[in-house]
Amino acid sequence: MSNEEFDYVIVGAGSAGSVLASRLSEDRGVTVCLLESGGPDKSVLIHAPAGFVGMVATHYNNWAFDTEPQRHLNNRVCYQPRGKTLGGSSSINAMLYVRGNRWDYDHWASLGNPGWSYEDVLPYFKRAENNETHGASIYHGAGGPLNVAELRSPSALSKAFLAAAANHGLTPNPDYNGPEQFGSFMYQVTQKNGERCSAAKGYLTPNLSRSNLCVKPHALSAKLIMEGKRARGVAYYQGNELKQVRARREVILSAGAFGSPQLLQLSGIGPARELQGLGIAVVHDLPGVGENLQDHLDHVQSYTARSDSESFGLSPRGLVKMAQGVFEWRKRRSGMIASSIAEAGAFFRSSPEVTVPDLQLVFVIALVDDHGRKMHTSHGFSSHVDILRPYSRGSVKLASADPRAAPKIDPNFLSDERDLDVLVKGVQKQMDILADKAFAPWRGELLYPADRGDISSLIEDIRARADTQYHPTSTCKMGPADDPMAVVDSQLRVHGIDGLRVVDASIMPTLIGGNTNAPTIMIAEKAADLIRGTRVRSAQGESANCA
Repeated sequence: MSNEEFDYVIVGAGSAGSVLASRLSEDRGVTVCLLESGGPDKSVLIHAPAGFVGMVATHYNNWAFDTEPQRHLNNRVCYQPRGKTLGGSSSINAMLYVRGNRWDYDHWASLGNPGWSYEDVLPYFKRAENNETHGASIYHGAGGPLNVAELRSPSALSKAFLAAAANHGLTPNPDYNGPEQFGSFMYQVTQKNGERCSAAKGYLTPNLSRSNLCVKPHALSAKLIMEGKRARGVAYYQGNELKQVRARREVILSAGAFGSPQLLQLSGIGPARELQGLGIAVVHDLPGVGENLQDHLDHVQSYTARSDSESFGLSPRGLVKMAQGVFEWRKRRSGMIASSIAEAGAFFRSSPEVTVPDLQLVFVIALVDDHGRKMHTSHGFSSHVDILRPYSRGSVKLASADPRAAPKIDPNFLSDERDLDVLVKGVQKQMDILADKAFAPWRGELLYPADRGDISSLIEDIRARADTQYHPTSTCKMGPADDPMAVVDSQLRVHGIDGLRVVDASIMPTLIGGNTNAPTIMIAEKAADLIRGTRVRSAQGESANCA
């Protein structure tokens, strides 16, 4: 077994791990090793924005997990795509730049997490960002690694969505990440010059030549190397060969809401009785590991389009247009291939009594059916509506003690009836907008017909088709030591274990009101400062000696 040693070992080169590896290796006095189960981010499907449709519905650069049967969704096995390449899910997502609501972070702080209020985290959002539209301002940053831009070639359908949304009370709000979240807008996207700007593209790949940074792709982490209750390194597979890498200072888990609790449990850190049942020696009984799973449950409605203009589709004309779009993108980095496909959206409240938006719309210039896995030859447009702060809680547990086995993912969607009530109201609002006169030139037939006024039929449709909006969080919950479900403290250190932190979306105490990529990058930016503030600096630089 090979045995290398670095100051920091990071597991997972996704949105958080890419940021951490870049920021920590800025100090040439330390060495950093980054382990990633997937391969390099070289595919054109990653860098061409519309290429994500070729990954999110397939196993390409994607873990493509299945859930446990969902009891409240007709016992359906649902789908959980997650990125498996440098950049993680930021390399296969729709690139929407969304921070969530000020209330979310103030709520985190109120739960016993000092340093995580909105005023505390805003500087890290700004440090990460280079916003081409808003620039350096109270709410936005300039000069950061993550480029945030407007879509280069938005569809007329998306402009029709804005008109329709305004007709139904969702007034235009061009800066939904600014002082007010409510309203409708064109999404800003993590793109630069018409290409995807993933966390890897922004933070990691520009710095791969650093002598103190070692990135190991195709490295599947198997378990933590523990000495008593201190993490000393990581055992990992490359192919069938088991290797290990040791950490002089800290091991940092950035494997995501599924991978981080899985690795903790494989290492004997988690609910003792469940670990013993799998023959895993218990290092530390920590009941919250893998619990508290939260995700945005999403319902899609789609209309066919009367023509093949302005939307993606598999018709003969649509394929010709796509080929022309590839040529335009290669030549000018514009056109339909530069689209995020999910182009417009809105935040709104399910009722006047709700203090902050609890529903989100994502408008898509294509027919979307079962995450794009169910194909149609017609053109069309779709809208997603999802619950922003679900009451339902799920879990991530081990299926076996084999690190190569997928975990048991149970979002437990709609286990709390309050979520169903909110989602029905969101679906009704979505139906009103899609039926608006602004779509009259394009609107054909509703793909899955439903009666807005028949609540029972809407609920039946939700149970038959609703699924994730790809935002799993909170399985290594941040909280004080007296919280029985807390896994990490406000410094992101694992309770009861030395030399170990978790830095990714799994630490969110509660799911934020919006997409989770930008908040995950913020978490890693803040974590880099937490880590750098607690260590003794070396006197001179070291080389990583990456093998």
